[in-house]
Amino acid sequence: MIAIKEQLLAAVQQALSVVAPESTLVPVLEVPKVASHGDFALTAAMQLAKPLKKNPRDVATAIETALLAQPAFAEWVDSTALAGPGFINIRLKPSAKQQVVREVLAGGAQFGHAASGDTAANKKLLVEFVSANPTGPLHVGHGRQAALGDAICNLFASQGWQVWREFYYNDAGVQIQTLANSTQARARGIQPGDAGWPETAYNGDYIADIAADFLAKKTVTADDRSYTASGDVEDIDSIRQFAVAYLRHEQDLDLQAFHVSFDHYYLESSLYTDGRVDAAVAKLEEAGKTFEADGALWLRSTDYGDDKDRVMRKTDGAYTYFVPDVAYHIAKWERGYQKVINIQGMDHHGTIARVRAGLQAANVGIPVGYPDYVLHTMVRVMRGGEEVKISKRAGSYVTLRDLIAWTSKDAVRFFLLSRKPDTEYVFDVDLAIAKNNDNPVYYVQYAHARICSVLAAWGGDRSVLAAADLSVLDGVQAQALLMQLAKYPDMLRDAATGMAPHDVAFYLRDLAASYHSYYDAERILVEDERVKTARLALVAASAQVLRNGLSILGVDAPERM
Repeated sequence: MIAIKEQLLAAVQQALSVVAPESTLVPVLEVPKVASHGDFALTAAMQLAKPLKKNPRDVATAIETALLAQPAFAEWVDSTALAGPGFINIRLKPSAKQQVVREVLAGGAQFGHAASGDTAANKKLLVEFVSANPTGPLHVGHGRQAALGDAICNLFASQGWQVWREFYYNDAGVQIQTLANSTQARARGIQPGDAGWPETAYNGDYIADIAADFLAKKTVTADDRSYTASGDVEDIDSIRQFAVAYLRHEQDLDLQAFHVSFDHYYLESSLYTDGRVDAAVAKLEEAGKTFEADGALWLRSTDYGDDKDRVMRKTDGAYTYFVPDVAYHIAKWERGYQKVINIQGMDHHGTIARVRAGLQAANVGIPVGYPDYVLHTMVRVMRGGEEVKISKRAGSYVTLRDLIAWTSKDAVRFFLLSRKPDTEYVFDVDLAIAKNNDNPVYYVQYAHARICSVLAAWGGDRSVLAAADLSVLDGVQAQALLMQLAKYPDMLRDAATGMAPHDVAFYLRDLAASYHSYYDAERILVEDERVKTARLALVAASAQVLRNGLSILGVDAPERM
């Protein structure tokens, strides 16, 4: 079916060269929103009508005539029909749709992935996500970001990109000093509300845990650092380093529970110690894109579309927070990453214009629009019909680990990826643990488990399914399921291009629905061996695509439920 679609597109291109020899139009076979209109629709006539100075309907008639003369159309197309102002609706023969089963079974886990010769191959992509400062446990918002980042990485990897996962954090700023001060107070026996408790502090119970382990002179090891506490309550530097390592370890545990890993951890402090911040500022000054006013250094960011110029260096000599971001992204570019995606919360919206302005002003060859951003909203959590706002451990918010413990890794991932990132989302804990069709992750996973149960009951050699006679797969529900399978590669490509893993979640629900409809319509383990083998091949292909799509989202495909 995928190969057949390519044949049909080539035939369409040939037909257009007959009707409009001068045209450079690249045709697209769209899927009609109404299934009864056909399997594909061609809109080229309406696009060509104006340059050809002809009525769209007349152009469509000419294209249709040229199409019917193409061998690929004669072999694979059942009928064509003109509709509306110039649509050409195309209905495939059942045999064309049936080919997707062989393609899926042959492709296996790689079905839907871009071919090695794709133009995206060998390109490098860096995705920065989570990037939480080590000041507390990861909250639900970090979980949404982790799910988004990991799924986007998987999407681009499926399209031939070399993907690098990076976690960027500050280990030496004001927040880190607040962490150290809070831990020191706890180590001295001072609690929130007591006299002497810092005015600005972290109040969660986890601070007491850090303090106790510091006094015990424990060693903590995270993915990117290890540190042994001095145990000296007056040693604020040791407290700071221990607390950072402790919370980085805690974050690692959160991420491991969520099955998210990173290739590299990048420290904001290194941008200063390596001289990258000063070098970036020097580039901007040399380019004449800065000015001094009111004792501060400013960037002429309005030259690049920002709504106002931005302070780079304050009167006290400290840089504003977007300056190290500019230095960091210059470093990303110099490391060879032509494409960079940042997954961040909506609160970072205001930084986009000034970071991009700084990168253009630096004049180091970075293209306009670099980097790409995916911004997400926060997540509200409902449990027992009431909103959950706090965690005993964190003190002020629901942690990612809480959510996983209440539900499951799979439910959290699927739910957090089931909506566009910039839409508000309410995570319903009760729904996430429900074992019914209202629970989307259960619905999809159950479809896969249901197929595995059928295949297990059959108990035959699955390798024989690749050679099945598929001609009997001509029922309405079977044909609909075949078309749904055929959509997967295009959906995967478009989801990567649009940085839209929610499209995968939507697709999987539709595929599960198509399978359930098919299962209810046709008994699979029938007496007729030819019919049984064909139906088993179809459901095995369906299971494979369900597994492939769930894998993109980082969700398991259980064989039993």
